[in-house]
Amino acid sequence: GCDSSLNLTPQKATDAMDDVFRSLRDVARVRMHMKQFNSIHNPGSNTHQASASYKPLLKQVVEEICNPDRPDPVDIEHMSSGLTDLLKTGFSMFMKVNRPHPGDHPLLIIFMVGGVSVSEVKIVKDLVAARKPGTQVIVLSSVLLTPHSAVELLFAPDRLQPDAHI
Repeated sequence: GCDSSLNLTPQKATDAMDDVFRSLRDVARVRMHMKQFNSIHNPGSNTHQASASYKPLLKQVVEEICNPDRPDPVDIEHMSSGLTDLLKTGFSMFMKVNRPHPGDHPLLIIFMVGGVSVSEVKIVKDLVAARKPGTQVIVLSSVLLTPHSAVELLFAPDRLQPDAHI
């Protein structure tokens, strides 16, 4: 709502920042139903507040997929694609049958709705190379995010159909 810095008022700046924080709270609210991937912030301990850290969602998901201990992923569901997978999934309701793990396949396809940054793609590449060598990874996204475009998307008037020109 402000086309130049000359028209910027404290009220317009406050309203814009309120919108940004409302968007961030909305994203957090959407992820609250998740059990494992509900936060990207690790607050650290009470005695070591400086140990607080940021762990991107994409990194958490790829670490879970490449986890050598291979527990059943809590927030990642397997979608049955063939008759064999469908039978395994159906029988697992009645007897102990291991569901297919996302890391079982030699090809991992990740599609990020809303965008992915180059640094996130590098994180995925490095994690898979270190934990599951030989696995091919394809990262797809609706847009390649730059620092400028990510901020533009926060300020977009309609976040479902942003007019960010990116």
